[in-house]
Amino acid sequence: MTYIKNLFSFLIFLSVSFSIKAQVKLPALVSDNMVLQQNTKVNLWGWASPNEKINIQLGWQNSSVEVVANAAGDWKVAVDTPLGSEKPYSITINASNKIVLNNILIGEVWICSGQSNMYFPVGKEEGTWKTGVKNYEEEIVNANYPNIRLFTVLTNASPKQLEDVTGKWTTCSSDSIKTFSAVAYFYGRELYQKLKIPIGLISTSWGGTKAEAWTSQNVLEENPDFLTILEEDAKNEKLYQEKLETYYLNLRNEKQANNNALKTELKKPKKEANKTSYVLYNAMLHPLINYTMKGVIWYQGESNSGKAQLYQTLFPAMVKNWRDDWKQGNFPFYYVQIAPHKGQTPEIREAQLLSLKTIPNSGMAVTTDVGDVNNIHPIDKQTVGHRLALIALARTYNENKLVYSGPIYDHLKIKKDKIQLFFNYVDSGFKKTTGDLKEFEIAGDDKVYYPAVAKIDGKTIVVFSEKVKNPKSVRFAWKAVPEPNLFNVENLPASPFRTDLTN
Repeated sequence: MTYIKNLFSFLIFLSVSFSIKAQVKLPALVSDNMVLQQNTKVNLWGWASPNEKINIQLGWQNSSVEVVANAAGDWKVAVDTPLGSEKPYSITINASNKIVLNNILIGEVWICSGQSNMYFPVGKEEGTWKTGVKNYEEEIVNANYPNIRLFTVLTNASPKQLEDVTGKWTTCSSDSIKTFSAVAYFYGRELYQKLKIPIGLISTSWGGTKAEAWTSQNVLEENPDFLTILEEDAKNEKLYQEKLETYYLNLRNEKQANNNALKTELKKPKKEANKTSYVLYNAMLHPLINYTMKGVIWYQGESNSGKAQLYQTLFPAMVKNWRDDWKQGNFPFYYVQIAPHKGQTPEIREAQLLSLKTIPNSGMAVTTDVGDVNNIHPIDKQTVGHRLALIALARTYNENKLVYSGPIYDHLKIKKDKIQLFFNYVDSGFKKTTGDLKEFEIAGDDKVYYPAVAKIDGKTIVVFSEKVKNPKSVRFAWKAVPEPNLFNVENLPASPFRTDLTN
């Protein structure tokens, strides 16, 4: 009798297992409330039984599309989308089971990634570093935008590439915005207000993370420049395993000495999962690459500031890695030059500045005027989102007359005991916010820098010092916490720079 019961239970288990396996399943991104990229071909994908036929009815067209799962049960199909509008649609998927996706909008989709300053939410969380943005209570009250949709990827790390993430699409409201990325929200809000079409924001970020964690394993392994990164990972893993072994040895000895009781509290070593190379790419980026989007905004660099020279190679390699995997060409990639803070170096801002030349279709928002010397998480995220939005509106959405960058150093001319500096993005001229221009230094052949006098001369800056009779180079805002006051007429700050890149 027991045998028959067990056999019956086993058959039910097999039946249920087969039924579950046969169910068509969709990734978290393909769900209710999502925004699909407008006026293009977008991917829909998922999993089913091997060779299963899937019929997809799109709410914006009369005909349906069909796709057949491969031998592994994977399926993907590209479908045409109309121009963006505030009209909600549904998608019906019929196979062994039926799935209906509701409240779908067509508009513009942006990936928003980086470390803690991108993760930093709009709302305040007591007792944490999440202090809320400037005027956060007012921002939360006014955050009712049903045509802006939000998706936060739950933080996760993996040594292997994953196929899905944890998260869900929500409409932008006073409730949902509290925990959503502030920079992403202010960026998306401005796009929505200017473009008048739905905006989808996918936030995938984690505090304290380095760019190599967001780069794939094969890219890191194939470039000899990144060998030191992988060697450091291996060293850290070895140290962790040694600490773990010591912990278990001490734990065993403690129990043996006290009749299996612990009188001394032993702390198990913790492994910071997000510090290792490629684990965030595997878990938080790779599962997104099927999702058709417009572009990326990025706020990261603080954790790489100690190796700024390497970042000049690593950051562009990471961007190329993403573009290669997404297979959408050189999509827009707009990023934030990190804000002043006592723990940072000018070299990392220089690496970000130089990346404008090595990353095609990129743009950089300068934030030297909105930092906090004592807080690596400045609360003025509105300005950051606005400056990123300026770049997108001008570069991606063809508002060609919009000035989207502050002054960027271009070249110099030496005129006896003075140096004349030329800049881009100063067609309307310069502006200084207070008194004399600050943060300029000048040097001769000895490369010893002295504070310099700087004067606006039309659309150039003339720099000199009585201590340097034969000047050769200039640097500007070249410190961890500069306080520059040079802007263009459009109130956008000049990027820190140095003219001698060999120093």
